[in-house]
Amino acid sequence: MKKDLKPKLFRGLADPSRLRVLEGLSDGTRCVGDLVKSTGLTQSNLSMHLACLRDCGLVRSLRSGRFVYYELADPGVVQLLQAAERLLARVSKHIEACARYEGEVNSHVKRAKAKR
Repeated sequence: MKKDLKPKLFRGLADPSRLRVLEGLSDGTRCVGDLVKSTGLTQSNLSMHLACLRDCGLVRSLRSGRFVYYELADPGVVQLLQAAERLLARVSKHIEACARYEGEVNSHVKRAKAKR
């Protein structure tokens, strides 16, 4: 396996909207309308994220008549989400206090420059 694939996977999972979609599918197959309700995303935004997740092989689509349903493509996605929850239960206070991940990739660099 290429070394650069793991960071690419985690960058994809780092998007809050895509993470909500994956969590919404962790209970099973859902139609787009259900996912719109559970994620709070607009249908167009949801469709964009579903296409990304499908292209990456994390979800798959199933057509039934005029409806399209989505499901996780691999049970490892649920295992990864569950592992993240267990890890967060142990380290959430540290992550919450961490100033390096405030939404900006280079926030720590900006703070260092501001101190000069």
